[in-house]
Amino acid sequence: MRVNRNMKYEVKVSGGFRYIDEGQGENLLLLHGLFGALSNWDGVIDNFSDRYRVIIPVLPIYELPPREAGLEALLDFLERFIAYHQLDNLSLLGNSLGGHVGLMYVLKNPDEVKRLVLTGSSGLFENSMGGSFPKRGSYEYISERVAYTFYDPAVATKELIDEVFQTTSSIPKCMSIVGIAKSAQRHNLSRELHRINVPTLLVWGLNDTITPPYVAHEFQRLISGSELYFIDKCCHAPMMEHPDKFNTILEKFLASNPLLQEA
Repeated sequence: MRVNRNMKYEVKVSGGFRYIDEGQGENLLLLHGLFGALSNWDGVIDNFSDRYRVIIPVLPIYELPPREAGLEALLDFLERFIAYHQLDNLSLLGNSLGGHVGLMYVLKNPDEVKRLVLTGSSGLFENSMGGSFPKRGSYEYISERVAYTFYDPAVATKELIDEVFQTTSSIPKCMSIVGIAKSAQRHNLSRELHRINVPTLLVWGLNDTITPPYVAHEFQRLISGSELYFIDKCCHAPMMEHPDKFNTILEKFLASNPLLQEA
């Protein structure tokens, strides 16, 4: 979900990409969701950029031509972004749609990712925008759907609702959103997840209405050795609603699965 506030971190522009790049160390590559923004990951940047290099690209969700809007285009973008920055030994973190794209990248490039973290990820099932696709021109509908994303509806501030409403009021952007959402629902990964063999962490909101808890259990069943943690009173974006709890779980996972040092 997009948060409308002043960015705490510089958004860099290079090679046709927009991204945040903070800190030094092992690479943590973070991917936002369908209505996401770089600031969704502020809590992770705050906590980890003193020891890790935290990189967050702006996925071109709204820039894709409607006919090209789909997961394959986002995967191609991610591959080009990683190649441009020559990133290796990746720990890949994805929320919602970002988790779905991350899964596709791991399946296609199994040697490039060393650790995988999914939170509220699509890929098996997603109740898109709480049951239906964005309706252009209905502020009441957008307000209800944005609130549906959080356990505490108060998190859905007027600023946040206004920004999502503005986005979905643009016909081309709305068409791209619908195209990507439908692509995500069609692209079920259940038959492929057994091929993932990197350490995998699943962090889920116990009250997630978009990708409900049973989806998390199914991910755990299909990804061998994956670890699953639930956060109570939390919906679809644990790193936003409970950043301290999310970071504690992530910290433990990273420390328990250190990267092998090359001789």
